[in-house]
Amino acid sequence: MDKPAALSHPRAVSDAYSLVRPLLFRLDAEVAHHLSLRLLRLAERSGLLNLMFPADPFATPVEVMGLKFPNRVGLAAGLDKEGNTIDALGRLGFGFVEIGTITPRPQAGNPKPRLFRLIPDEAIINRMGFNNPGIEAGVENVRRSRHFDGVIGFNIGKNKDTPNENAADDYLACLRAAYPVADYIAVNLSSPNTPGLRDLQGEAASARLLETLKREQESLAVRHGKTVPLLFKVAPDLEDAHISGLAKVFLDGGLDGLIATNTTLDRRAVQGHPRANEAGGLSGKPLTTRSTEVIAAFSSAFGGRVPIIGVGGISSLEDAQAKLRAGASLVQIYSSFIYQGPALVEKLVKGL
Repeated sequence: MDKPAALSHPRAVSDAYSLVRPLLFRLDAEVAHHLSLRLLRLAERSGLLNLMFPADPFATPVEVMGLKFPNRVGLAAGLDKEGNTIDALGRLGFGFVEIGTITPRPQAGNPKPRLFRLIPDEAIINRMGFNNPGIEAGVENVRRSRHFDGVIGFNIGKNKDTPNENAADDYLACLRAAYPVADYIAVNLSSPNTPGLRDLQGEAASARLLETLKREQESLAVRHGKTVPLLFKVAPDLEDAHISGLAKVFLDGGLDGLIATNTTLDRRAVQGHPRANEAGGLSGKPLTTRSTEVIAAFSSAFGGRVPIIGVGGISSLEDAQAKLRAGASLVQIYSSFIYQGPALVEKLVKGL
């Protein structure tokens, strides 16, 4: 039977989300987050998402890091921390889904409340603190996914109680566990919500960690008969000299890809909001310009030798195109997906 075309029309999807969003936004942000994911999983299992989001004939595959992406638009880490909603998210049109951040051991994260909407700014502040079920549960959830034929990334981090001098052990544990099921693995060095984590972005610390992980990657590639690309995710709050130094470290160390950028600690763009001084990382529209600047700086330093996934403040096709012009090969969204819903995914996929 033919699928009802009207259900898959971006205007219809947009109208549907515009009705649901006010109800979700009346709830606490974290409660709404978990409810939305549960509803997505239910809609996928019932077949409703198949009707609303049939396969997109306009999607253009692209090869990056030796991986074939169905399209250039991905979901950034932080939304599906457990990896249990991949099939549903894939139905919405994402070419790749990055799960996590996941740590070796389960972790409750920071005290609540820890997630805040800045609605006039189309921004979010979070201090979640890597709440997740642990790497083994994440791997098992990915194994259970059945219908998504896009690319799956694992975003990995260290447990809060692991000192920085032992951080490599946590990353190695996650790398080994995720390797058999991951298409790529992203090392989160840049969340502001784990004390001391950003210290790992120092040139010497990054060089040591990259050397350790690349050595293990080579061993795992032999064992599993495949090479899973290794990426680092960096902060937007880097000075130009720091970017230049890190770029050299990444080139010398053979990094397979870079994700730029994570959330920011800068609050200048949202000072008028009563939530502006909440602790945590700021994402969304206020990050657009700085994220693009960081992408451009790394791209210039890399000279095309390290692919970049651009993320940070993408809320329109023009924003995504600016990231690509700055040097990104792929883009990811998160905050704008919360504010605009699934219709944004379709707009980006078709526009790019």
